[in-house]
Parts: sequence; C-alpha cells; structure tokens
Amino acid sequence: MAKEKILSEIKEAEDNAHKMVDDGIKRKNDRIASARAEAREIIKQAEVDAQKSAQSAMKSAEESITSDKAKIVENGGSEAKTIASSASSKIDEAVTLIINEFERAIHA
Repeated sequence: MAKEKILSEIKEAEDNAHKMVDDGIKRKNDRIASARAEAREIIKQAEVDAQKSAQSAMKSAEESITSDKAKIVENGGSEAKTIASSASSKIDEAVTLIINEFERAIHA
C-alpha cells in the first residue's frame, strides 16, 4: 500500500505541476494580450497627438504666412505711393522734354 500511496502522490504532484504550468501559460498569454491592447491604445493616442500637433503647426504656419503677406502688401502699397508721387512730380518736366524734342524734330 505504501507504493500505491507514493504513486498516487506522484500522480497528484504531476497533475499539480501540469496545472501550475497551464496556469502560468494562461497568465502569460493574458499578459501578452493585455500588453498588445495597451500598445494599440498608446499607438492610437500617439496618432491623435501627432494629428493635433500637425494641425497646430499648420495653423501657426498659416498665421505666419498671413502676417508676412500683410507686411508685404503694406510695403508694396507704400512703395507704389512713393513711385507714383515721384512720377507725378516729374510729369511737367517730361512734357517739356517731349515738346522740345518734337519741336526740334519739326524744325530739323
């Protein structure tokens, strides 16, 4: 009977060992699944953050371009006024020069 009891205990120990291994494998698989789900969430959040960052950068660039455009238009308008003023002050001189050249061409 001692042999039967020893064999029974060995069998029970083997069953317990198999159960422990199976439980360990199940816990490992559960942790892997959980880690994968967490990784998917992290990636999803990173994509959302990247999109927000890109939109923010785009908005900032658009604001900068709008500001630069306004400065260029303002400077161009100012230069146009200066050129127009300079040109209008020389109209009389140009008319006189053209008339003199015309008279010279007629009398030549």
